[in-house]
Amino acid sequence: MSDDRPHMSGQVDPGDTSKRVGMEVVRERGCDPEELREKLIDAIAAEFTTYYYYTNLRMHLAGEEDYKEITEDARLEDRAHFELVVPRVYELEGSLPDDLAEFANRASCAPPKLPDDPSAANVLEVLLEAERCAIRTWSEVCDMTRGADPRTYDMAQRILNEEMDHEAWFIELLSKERDGEVNPAGHFVRGEPGEAPYSTNNRFNDSA
Repeated sequence: MSDDRPHMSGQVDPGDTSKRVGMEVVRERGCDPEELREKLIDAIAAEFTTYYYYTNLRMHLAGEEDYKEITEDARLEDRAHFELVVPRVYELEGSLPDDLAEFANRASCAPPKLPDDPSAANVLEVLLEAERCAIRTWSEVCDMTRGADPRTYDMAQRILNEEMDHEAWFIELLSKERDGEVNPAGHFVRGEPGEAPYSTNNRFNDSA
């Protein structure tokens, strides 16, 4: 057996806990891990605040039970996105802001607030535009990490899959509600609310 083991050493000395090889290899491949980390914090701030605002939007869809069900899926999947990416922030030597207001202000998307006229059509339009912002956000993360950081790229790609599902859902619902048009999303109902079929690594335990 050859003694040549090229991956046994690198820019981080053996036993050094002040540096992370996981960051150095990202940097070596052309992605700035510090810039990526800050972008991830902004992105998951948007996921977290969307989870909050969707809770409110969903309640104002009273009487529209099919709309509420789909909004619930999107709401819980946005929470799953937040929880999926949090560990990556710490792996990149970051942390969540201690102040919740500061965290919310960093969100890469505007808060999807309840419209002044909370008709079903207006609520659905807010939901649709929030999903579109998320698609742009995670597409940018994919662009930053493609070929440089497979771990983050994999997460962003899986989240992007679900955000595109969400956009299609709300296009279908808004088309019908506002314009009387049939514009199928081509989706199937999730097995469980917030199933997050692409982005969930581990199910939430009963206490979550």
